[in-house]
Amino acid sequence: MSDSIPASKLDAIFKPSSVAVVGASTRPGTVGNDIFRNLLFNEFRGSVYPINPKASNVLGVHCYPDLMNVPGKVDLAVVIVPAAGILDVVDQAIAKQVQAMVVISAGFKEVGGKGAELEMQLQQKVRAAGIPLVGPNCLGVINTDPVVRMNAAFGRKMPGPGNLAFLSQSGALCTSVLDYAEERHMGFSKFISFGNKADVNEIDLLEYLAKDPTTDVIAMYLEDISDGRRFIETVRKIFWETHKPMLCLKSGRTPEGAKAVSSHTGSLAGSDSVYDALLVQSGVQRVDTIAELFDSAALYCTQPLPRGGRVAIITNAGGPGIMATDAAVRFGLTLAELSPATQEKLKDSLPATASLRNPIDVIGDARADRYRSAVRTVLEDDNVDMGMVILTPQSMTDIEDTAAVVPEAVKGIRKPVVCAFMGAKDVAPGVNILRKAGIPNYPFPEDAIRSLAAAERLVALQEIPRREMRVFDDLEVEKAKGLIAAALDGHDERYLTQAECRPLLECYRLPLLRSVIVTTADEAAEAAASFGAPVVMKVMSADVVHKFDAGGVLLNIHGAEEASAAYQKIVQNVTRAVPDAQIQGILMEEMARQGVEVILGASRDARFGPLMMFGLGGTLVEVLKDVSFRLAPMWNISAERMVRQIRSFQVLDGFRGSPPADTAAIVDTLLRLSEMVCNHPEISELDINPLIVHAQGQGCSVADSRVMLRRP
Repeated sequence: MSDSIPASKLDAIFKPSSVAVVGASTRPGTVGNDIFRNLLFNEFRGSVYPINPKASNVLGVHCYPDLMNVPGKVDLAVVIVPAAGILDVVDQAIAKQVQAMVVISAGFKEVGGKGAELEMQLQQKVRAAGIPLVGPNCLGVINTDPVVRMNAAFGRKMPGPGNLAFLSQSGALCTSVLDYAEERHMGFSKFISFGNKADVNEIDLLEYLAKDPTTDVIAMYLEDISDGRRFIETVRKIFWETHKPMLCLKSGRTPEGAKAVSSHTGSLAGSDSVYDALLVQSGVQRVDTIAELFDSAALYCTQPLPRGGRVAIITNAGGPGIMATDAAVRFGLTLAELSPATQEKLKDSLPATASLRNPIDVIGDARADRYRSAVRTVLEDDNVDMGMVILTPQSMTDIEDTAAVVPEAVKGIRKPVVCAFMGAKDVAPGVNILRKAGIPNYPFPEDAIRSLAAAERLVALQEIPRREMRVFDDLEVEKAKGLIAAALDGHDERYLTQAECRPLLECYRLPLLRSVIVTTADEAAEAAASFGAPVVMKVMSADVVHKFDAGGVLLNIHGAEEASAAYQKIVQNVTRAVPDAQIQGILMEEMARQGVEVILGASRDARFGPLMMFGLGGTLVEVLKDVSFRLAPMWNISAERMVRQIRSFQVLDGFRGSPPADTAAIVDTLLRLSEMVCNHPEISELDINPLIVHAQGQGCSVADSRVMLRRP
């Protein structure tokens, strides 16, 4: 895990008093010319020094041949030179006591080979010197704070000031984002393209932005995460301590997942859904598109967060009102029920043909005064948590006047309000009025509702109670360490059969069934007689991972005669299916009582550490993929939400007359497994499949288990 870069050091990047542009160019249209031009003509409050040994001046400013010839101090060096010359510039920066660097130049690890070696040398030099570096291969950084006004990037635009910070791993994306944000009248506090992150990475930037008083909302585009565990711990701290909303557009897939295929959990943990779970667990909202990112950011930057999920919809057209209603239900919001007093008040200001129920239809001929009255009346209702105003441009519609009255109507009301002035060209003047007044507008109702729903989920996450860890006092941790050490003696990795797992699971007081291992048909017959109840018989072999597929499991065996025959049949089945399998014996286990089969698992991700998995169990788990993930260790509430998150939770909650399952027992088992994988880094993968969950209050039973051990 890399150390954090202190915020005081990053001040030299975002609030320098002097900037040197190494590679400033006299040729218009070049990166070196554009960056110097942006610093010079966007009212940067400090000194700017162009560095170019072949020019006497750049844009009329005296040019210096190198950093050493600059007469004053240099806080920040922005470097645009060919990659081959970068190390010489770094040596000059160290000698000049430059405080920070931004390397725009490409040609490093993104091209592989010698480029990657060069980037490693660059990293070693700046870290040894304690000089924080953004890049290489980036667009640059922007700080719109009026006391700084620094545009050290080569985009075409200087964005306006705002309370949204945007950081991106992709420089090319940044130029499009700047243009898109300008069209939406959205400004930025900080705008950062960090490229290859040879030194300063997304975690360092997040820690800085968390303390930045000009930043209220953080949006990010990430292609990979430098240090998964540190990232999660950082964003979790930001979320719970500052409550700053964080939005993430994460592209790419986890490459580590493809290597772990010896268990259901290992197979499923390679999916991108792991990132969904981990980001949510830490308070970051993941989005799928740039449009969705800025839809939510527009709301968070300008509107108060809702106190609940009850939405009121005011519209001048029935169809869009229905579209918004459908979207509200789909995204998990509730249609607010207006009080009788509100409906009476609406009756006085709306025509007889208007709908007084939610969605409130003010009729197609509604002008600005009717909208003003309806919006104010509805938003004042205590049953309403958030509002949405829809306008379709009809021949009698006062688009600009209506846009102007919406911010007036909601003045003093601490509830989020969004608009959907539907269309493009005709509504554009009204949309500009709304956005300048801080009212987010969306081209279609579904987009507006999705953003309101995201805000409601954010609040629900912020208000999660019981953020404490369960402390177990009945665990035998040292005994478990001894069992694992003995199992790995002479091995780098080892798969444990169910019988071998049992002593380990016993150390963590997991709900195990009565069992015995037999090695002959006669022993099986004798054991069956001692059980006095139906048993399940399973092959014990490290070579047979999927026992059902190999015919290595037989259920509901009664008495000695059936047990003897079952023993012989299992041996025949496995020998035929896996000819070289070494059979250590047959596990005979009491049949569990009736219940719902679920799967519990754990795997160790190279970036994030131990991951817990939960889902409905059985052989179809990898087909259905109805599973949830959380990072271990977990809060109590995380385990509870993990169980409820799966799409098929209704099966556990009582379905078609079945009693509700004992979900508290599942949560207890999950938390014990979480403790186990955190205490023992040798556990690389673990499956309990199935865990049979009995009726509420009756607990659960481990029916099958397997563990893969690897030396860390």
